[in-house]
Amino acid sequence: MVFVTVVFVYAAYLARHVLLLIYISALFAIGFSPVVRMLERQRMPRWLAILLLYLVILGVLALVLTLIFPPLIEQAKGFWSAAPQMFESAQQYLIEKGVLKQHFTLREAVENAPGTGGGAVGAVAGAAVGIAGGLFGLVTILILTFYLLLEAESLRGVFLLLFPRTRRTQIAAAASQATGKVSAWLNGQLLLGGTIGTTAAIGLWMLGVPYFYVLALIAGIGEMIPIVGPVLSAIPAIGVALTISYEKALFVAIFFLLQQQFENHVLVPRIMSRQVGVSAVTVIVALLIGGELFGILGAILAVPTAAILQVVYQQTIGQPDTH
Repeated sequence: MVFVTVVFVYAAYLARHVLLLIYISALFAIGFSPVVRMLERQRMPRWLAILLLYLVILGVLALVLTLIFPPLIEQAKGFWSAAPQMFESAQQYLIEKGVLKQHFTLREAVENAPGTGGGAVGAVAGAAVGIAGGLFGLVTILILTFYLLLEAESLRGVFLLLFPRTRRTQIAAAASQATGKVSAWLNGQLLLGGTIGTTAAIGLWMLGVPYFYVLALIAGIGEMIPIVGPVLSAIPAIGVALTISYEKALFVAIFFLLQQQFENHVLVPRIMSRQVGVSAVTVIVALLIGGELFGILGAILAVPTAAILQVVYQQTIGQPDTH
């Protein structure tokens, strides 16, 4: 048994990336299952309900891309044209203050940037490989989630067969409770994104930043990615503000900094605690542990994983959920 356990653990380690994709797909399948059941109650076949859900999601994504990319490309072209002059101005300021001793061209700065391995070509190639791998993983998750939703009832029956007959009713209730929590997590993520997007639109409009609606949409989507998402989503807004003035960019940076602090210490703990039924302390601890273990992806999966573990713990010790 020890030998079999060691082999099993080693095999799981080798297949950890595949297992992670399966786990993410399972979380999405669990989160979407209440919506699929609601559509099924409207006398709709399960496969059609899942397909309709996918069409709605893809339609929303297509609308978002249609709104974002045309003005974003236009702004990016203007920013790219102004980048050399802004770089020279910033470099001259640092030289006058004694912070920088040597003059660099923009090309030299890019080639010697940290993480480029001495050349920008390698960094671009690495980024391209990473993007391709991410797209492949996304397609895999979408396909696997579809089939998990389609075969949910049979998979649930096989899962219950792993337990004694006397425990199956309790296990089924626990699975239903975990499904509700994961679905609530998805709703909480959408609520967080909507809140951040709305406040960003109001703040950028008051600061007089052009294309504030597009930049706010980017901020709302970036909110879905814990830790680095809000930071990355602030970069386009600061870049657009730079095309106006340095002071405008500074005010935009301060606005996003204050918004991120409000999001980290107020919105995430309160919304996730209310939606998922997990305490604010558990949410913060889960985000810290998940981020430390698996980076961005671990932080994204931290809250639903904590909710599932909470259900397992409560069922194990026999205490009801008070939320």
